[in-house]
Amino acid sequence: MINTSPKKIAIVNAVIITIITAVFDIIIAVVYDFFQLLPFILTLAAVFIVSFVIINYSLEKFIYQKIKIIYKTIGQLKPGKKEEIKQKTKSEDVLEIVNQVVLDWNEEKQKEIDELKQMAKYRREFVGNVSHELKTPIFNIQGYILTLLDGGIDDPEINVKFLKKAKKSVNRMIAIVEDLEEINKLESGELKLKKETFDLLELTREVVEFLEMKAEEFKAEITIRSPFRTIKVLADKRRVRQVLINLIDNAIKYGNQENNLIKISFYDFHDNYLVEVSDNGIGIPEENLPRIFERFFRTDFSRSREKGGSGLGLAIVKHIIEAHQQTITVRSEYGKGTTFSFTLGKG
Repeated sequence: MINTSPKKIAIVNAVIITIITAVFDIIIAVVYDFFQLLPFILTLAAVFIVSFVIINYSLEKFIYQKIKIIYKTIGQLKPGKKEEIKQKTKSEDVLEIVNQVVLDWNEEKQKEIDELKQMAKYRREFVGNVSHELKTPIFNIQGYILTLLDGGIDDPEINVKFLKKAKKSVNRMIAIVEDLEEINKLESGELKLKKETFDLLELTREVVEFLEMKAEEFKAEITIRSPFRTIKVLADKRRVRQVLINLIDNAIKYGNQENNLIKISFYDFHDNYLVEVSDNGIGIPEENLPRIFERFFRTDFSRSREKGGSGLGLAIVKHIIEAHQQTITVRSEYGKGTTFSFTLGKG
């Protein structure tokens, strides 16, 4: 049994009371200091809240809203993107949206630049082709005239021969200029179609008869295949005649020289009639098919020029068909033949 004296107990009690008193004093001091600092703490909190609100408002008003306007503006400048932009939600990161829109816009503009470069290339080729096409008959005429001036005019046989050749070259130049004017009118919309209802089958027979002598010259056999007695279409008859002449003339010139077979076929194609002009000739290389309707484009320049023509026929054909809101296509297998197909609305 532990023997504790009253004196020791009193000392321990005094120590405990001292500690409790000290702790209580500290708590009282802390609470007192807290209440003393409370106005400062509340002021600091208020300043923080106000600053946060002001900064947030500034970001919203002067940065977020401005970026949003830019984002919408860029979007509106992009064809086909307006509906996509409208579907963007407010929960999305606006900076990420703007970044993506700018990237898309840049990609689109780059495509436009590439297209313009390609168009510039085609324009250069076009100018070069026009120069070459006109230069050939001009030089021929110059040569004929110089020959006549050097004494050939005194020989009846020579002067008549060279004058006929000069006339042929002049006619070639006139054909080129007239075809260029025709294309310009078609492209600018100046040339208005005079639509009427007529029998396309009858018109085709007339064109074949018109080209009969040329077909005999190239030993071409032309066959018209139609399950219909009459084919009534609503179109510009004169322009459609021009289309048929160009396509059949090409088939005659570029057909198989030994066994030149040309087929003109007609099909019912919903609200339209489909016309196909096919030959069994030299065909067109696959890489040249996308450019076959370009002005002056030739798959074989030397052979094409030997055949004559302005080099604008297929370009005119394409413009005429498209002016009728219809389509023309070409399919070909090199060395086996070519087929041109176009549609016309029923009359």
